[in-house]
Amino acid sequence: MKPLLLMNTLLVALLLACKRPDDATATLPLPPAVTPPASQTVSPTTRKLVWADEFSTPGLPDSTKWGYEVGGNGWGNNELQFYTSKRPENARVEGGKLIIEARRETWENRGYTSARLLTRPTQTWTYGRIEAYARLPKGRGTWPAVWMLGKNISTAGWPRCGEIDIMEHVGYDEGMVHGSIHSESYNHVKGTQKTNKLKLADVVNTFHLYAIEWTADQIDFFIDDQQYYSVQRSALGNSEAQWPFNQPFYLILNLAVGGNWGGQQGVDETIWPQRMEVDYVRVYQ
Repeated sequence: MKPLLLMNTLLVALLLACKRPDDATATLPLPPAVTPPASQTVSPTTRKLVWADEFSTPGLPDSTKWGYEVGGNGWGNNELQFYTSKRPENARVEGGKLIIEARRETWENRGYTSARLLTRPTQTWTYGRIEAYARLPKGRGTWPAVWMLGKNISTAGWPRCGEIDIMEHVGYDEGMVHGSIHSESYNHVKGTQKTNKLKLADVVNTFHLYAIEWTADQIDFFIDDQQYYSVQRSALGNSEAQWPFNQPFYLILNLAVGGNWGGQQGVDETIWPQRMEVDYVRVYQ
């Protein structure tokens, strides 16, 4: 190569190398690819998995883990559904997930059916991390929940038994997820419940991990491992009326229709059936 030609070539290469990123012909590096998290969680190293349902066997929910609450009495909230028992149309394991489905149909004295599953017959826990990986229903009138009640509810009654709402969602306010506790001193009837909420971009097409971490003195609330709320015994008080959360609790999964909260803006009669899908439930202690 001739010296002049070589010099011109080097000059062009130098100019290209010094070109600013905002020049029209500049090529910028692509951002790294982001892969959504898989359906899993990592528990703290100090805890062990003590109970789980991965919903891997098709059919009715595992009777060694779940029982049913049955009836159409409004459940204290003027809800519209009748909760059935061992009816696959309302509760079944399908495709590796628990399906709780609310349907618009006449059953007993109600115009809707659904299911309310609970671990009270088989399992309760005191403290630990309790989590559910779930996708929520869509539309006005849906009211899904993952929550817990004190085992002593039959003798103490509600709200003295205590209630921990790991996740509640009402369809007319799509994406706003609530976590709350109720006790005799702090409850929604008095308007003193302790509660917070977090807005999510998509709860009806995407699974999210709803969890609490519960100790003798504190309950922390998480969505996708992001803590968004905490309640402390030191702030609320030590009496049973203030802090009943030092005793066994059982877990409840349900999908209500309408009611004092879920039906505040009416019920869309055209959206049914609607379902809550739960990929897994796990308890660590």
